[in-house]
Amino acid sequence: MKKRNLTLLTDLYELTMMNGYFLQGKKDEVAVFDVFFRQNELITYSLAAGLEQAIDYVLNLDFGEEEIAYLRGLKIFDDGFLDYLKNFKFTGDIYSVPEGTMVFPGEPILTVKAPIMQAQLIETAILNIINHQTLIASKAAKVCHAAAGDNVMEFGLRRAQGPDAGIYGARASIIGGCNSTSNVLAGTMFDIPVSGTHAHSWVMNFPSEYEAFKAYAEVYPNAILLLVDTYDTLRSGVPNAIKVFDEEVKKGHRPLGIRIDSGDLAYLTKEARKMLDAAGYADAIICASGDLDEHSITSLKQQGAKINSWGIGTKMITSAEMPALGGVYKLAGIEENGAITPKIKVSDNSAKITNPGFKTIYRIYDNKTGKAEADLIALRGEDIDFGKPLTIYHPIERWKKITFSDYTVRELPIKVVSGGELCYKFPPLKEIAKYAKSEMESFWEEYKRIDQPHIYKVDLSDGLYALKTELLDKVRRKEV
Repeated sequence: MKKRNLTLLTDLYELTMMNGYFLQGKKDEVAVFDVFFRQNELITYSLAAGLEQAIDYVLNLDFGEEEIAYLRGLKIFDDGFLDYLKNFKFTGDIYSVPEGTMVFPGEPILTVKAPIMQAQLIETAILNIINHQTLIASKAAKVCHAAAGDNVMEFGLRRAQGPDAGIYGARASIIGGCNSTSNVLAGTMFDIPVSGTHAHSWVMNFPSEYEAFKAYAEVYPNAILLLVDTYDTLRSGVPNAIKVFDEEVKKGHRPLGIRIDSGDLAYLTKEARKMLDAAGYADAIICASGDLDEHSITSLKQQGAKINSWGIGTKMITSAEMPALGGVYKLAGIEENGAITPKIKVSDNSAKITNPGFKTIYRIYDNKTGKAEADLIALRGEDIDFGKPLTIYHPIERWKKITFSDYTVRELPIKVVSGGELCYKFPPLKEIAKYAKSEMESFWEEYKRIDQPHIYKVDLSDGLYALKTELLDKVRRKEV
């Protein structure tokens, strides 16, 4: 099968703007664009993800004969522009926070500095990739945080919105803290541990539940984890599982445990735990699945449910509560005479007013606790004296402020692409997941709780705040 060419994975208006820039003589004009997401009531924190796939897309752009022929057939593009596309290559720079970094609304998690035609083309695909994986990684992080150290398995492939969503959603879920996936293709592509046993159909295929369990144990004697809720969990499923466990123990095998996929999970798991313990299987796993998320996991734990392994499907792979991150790609500046002329988008909604200029992010850590306390969005090259006490202000409600005296600062974005060439080595997925876990641990619990979490402090530097204020004043005076 021919390898997919993703070059046309873009919205038509990106190409019509490119055509316009070409005809206006702007093809070499350098622009700066930021990727960020806005605050909403469901976003408390997010884990950045999808960078490796986004960069792979950018560095493999190629308008082949088929793509050019299709665009020519639309009869809306200049022939000179189409000829230009034949040798198209991304030649700009890309900066990004590493995958697995905790990020917050308004922060430029990825920045593109490139000739404007190139920067415009890649907008749609970058948003598609970063939005999706960041969304799923963030949902997985919340699920795994609620599970409080229990084993969490990603089971969402059959409910994902298409193959790519299932594959890259599985990847993102590992970044978010899941231990394994049911998705075998994702396992092969990303070296992810795969997990799974049998379905209700296996049980229904045999004359009796006991015979189904016995047959499965014979096939997989060292991985006996039985689904016990096909008929009656407590009257049939668990007793039959214990009967098979006893038979396998006599053969020298130690069963793993049981899975329950439906019913009152709090009640059923507490009763099943009693039955397993009484039969001598205190070490048996009780796995739960069935439309679970961070909210139901929290509730089940509060009810004393005896679950130590979780299979999470639909609500994580689709991020059911918030099915879109809402990340945007906004122009922040145009290079003129070697310097960046800042640009700002203005709105009656203050949350939609963009931060102008070529920016970076600094994270401030308290030296006594090692915990992250605040982020500072600043202009690149801005002179900030981090060697003295640092006062930051709320970006809108400026009377709110906090001063740090004993602190350490880390700049979050790194340069990933330079002059169209990769200048960063992507770590293995396991290393990204390890880094994401350390990121989560560096934040206070108050920022990670599900109900009414503290809002993490994200401020604008003095220079950026002054620039933004100046540009807004110009807009009001109609000078921009």
